[in-house]
Amino acid sequence: MKNVLIATPLLAALLAPPAFADDDDLPKMRAIAEAMKLISLEDATAKALAAKPGTVIEADLERRFMSDDYDYEFELMDTAGKEWDVHINAHDGSVRSMRRDWFD
Repeated sequence: MKNVLIATPLLAALLAPPAFADDDDLPKMRAIAEAMKLISLEDATAKALAAKPGTVIEADLERRFMSDDYDYEFELMDTAGKEWDVHINAHDGSVRSMRRDWFD
């Protein structure tokens, strides 16, 4: 019974659709991307998944510290259930960084 209780939330999390920021943030993210001539969220998602195959848990568009440049920040779960943070350059689609989230 204990295994069923643990597996049920994990299965629900894996089958849930990706959370592309908050519902209110998605139109804002798309508007910023269009106004700044950035790659689309869909293109950035494809780049992130090519760099680290898995499931997108969350995505956000972030302005880099002390810069006018933007990165798409993805939280991914790989096939082993480990969480990763992948940052994609929003201008050219290059992978800026990929780090394992050790506190998952």
